[in-house]
Amino acid sequence: MTDAAPGPTDPADRAGLPVLLEAVLSVGSELELRATLQHIVESATELCTARYGALGVIDPERLRLTELYTAGLSEAERAAIPRLPDGRTGVIGALFTDPRPLMLEDLSKDPRSAGFPPGHPVMRSFLGVPIRVHTEVFGNLYLTEKQGGGTFTDEDLALARVLASQAGIAIGNARLYETARRRERWIEGAAAVTTTLLAGSPAADALMCVAERARLLADAAAGVVLQPTPEGGMEIVAASTHGDPGDLVGTAIAPGSPVLVQLLGGEPVFIEDSATDPRMTTRVRERFGPSMMLPLQSGGQLIGTLALPRARGGRPYDAVDRLLASQFASQAALALVLADAQHDREQLAIYEDRDRIARDLHDLVVQRLFATEMMLESTKKRSASAPSGDTVGDELGRAVDELDSTIQEVRTAIFALQQPPSDAPTSVRGRILRETGGAAALLGFQPSVHFTGAVDALLTEPVAGALLSALRGALAAAHRRSQVTSIVVAVDAAPARVRLTVTDDGRTEAGTRGTTMSWESALTA
Repeated sequence: MTDAAPGPTDPADRAGLPVLLEAVLSVGSELELRATLQHIVESATELCTARYGALGVIDPERLRLTELYTAGLSEAERAAIPRLPDGRTGVIGALFTDPRPLMLEDLSKDPRSAGFPPGHPVMRSFLGVPIRVHTEVFGNLYLTEKQGGGTFTDEDLALARVLASQAGIAIGNARLYETARRRERWIEGAAAVTTTLLAGSPAADALMCVAERARLLADAAAGVVLQPTPEGGMEIVAASTHGDPGDLVGTAIAPGSPVLVQLLGGEPVFIEDSATDPRMTTRVRERFGPSMMLPLQSGGQLIGTLALPRARGGRPYDAVDRLLASQFASQAALALVLADAQHDREQLAIYEDRDRIARDLHDLVVQRLFATEMMLESTKKRSASAPSGDTVGDELGRAVDELDSTIQEVRTAIFALQQPPSDAPTSVRGRILRETGGAAALLGFQPSVHFTGAVDALLTEPVAGALLSALRGALAAAHRRSQVTSIVVAVDAAPARVRLTVTDDGRTEAGTRGTTMSWESALTA
């Protein structure tokens, strides 16, 4: 009786099955895509006892290899190869047009062979298998130089096809995982940008924040924001790069440039190579390769354009990159619009505060001056007929004190009006007035503030910060007391020390009325 012909799985049962199972398990153990791809080519090379292996990732939009993972090549051999194949020609290109398994005894004798570049190792036997993710051909697995000098067998082909099938599942999972992680990073980046912009940053800092965050998320060589110019072009107003971005800021796209029509129309522009694309006309285009130019628009309002170029020869942007970056640009544009609206509201609040100060000048200061004038007029009339030693001197003293108090009120109002309307106060006086103005919304009335001495000149930043903290605590404590109708804040600065006094007429827990809080700090030269 003769033995039955060996079945297709018999060789694997005898020798390849343990290696195949180990390879399948190891391939499915990775979730990071690049690690998975490298693991696949190494496992296939070992499984089919090939000397060299490669896995080429196909870009379905450009029909060429975008990445090539290799096994078996030493560092010296890889360095000797001037460039890796792009998959458009030769036997590698044949698997693009006809994605079916291919097995050759001698590469050099195949009519489709395009030869090897200088420095490339000699390869004869060849086995190529497509890797499919669902119905899409993700890439191809290439094995060359069967160890022992022979050729690849049908058993090798069967083993490679099994591994390629399992690899397709692993790659699909890894792609989903990587896409989810990339989406998470872009969402977190958009949230961070929104938080930063709504914190009240100046316009220039806001645009720089968008450019910087987008550059990091896109792994780009630069992140720039362009805005329309009065002449009809676009100019870079904010730039973030690994080095000095100074030569980028101010670079303009001239009116009439081919890419400008799309940008001003709010359409995204995707460029394969900035250095060679005829639509790019700026002087800095030679240093960049793949690029995305995304509109920053919200509610039909075009704020500008976010450009994310990568370095020459850099990895091209894929469909997921373009989608996530476009969503980020839309979110950033909305945040810029909201930040601008918030800035307008803050500016309006400052103007309203100026109106209040003007009313205070009219209702309080002018009335005080008028009352003082009446007091002096009355004193003048009595002093003409009063005997020596009368109370005229006391009344004149009170009048002088009242005038001094009035001068302090006028000075306070003047310093408040001197604060720039578009920014937060920078002087100590302005910051104190800002604190008391903010407390007025809770108290229902405006605390009175008096300054004595050169407050802005004498107080250093640490002392000013401590004073403001003490002021906030005193105002909060006064707010908690009942029946508070007035608060007087006095800041007295001398060359050696500064004193803060906050007095209110509220009722304490003991039932007494009126509380005074004092805080003092030494001033060092």
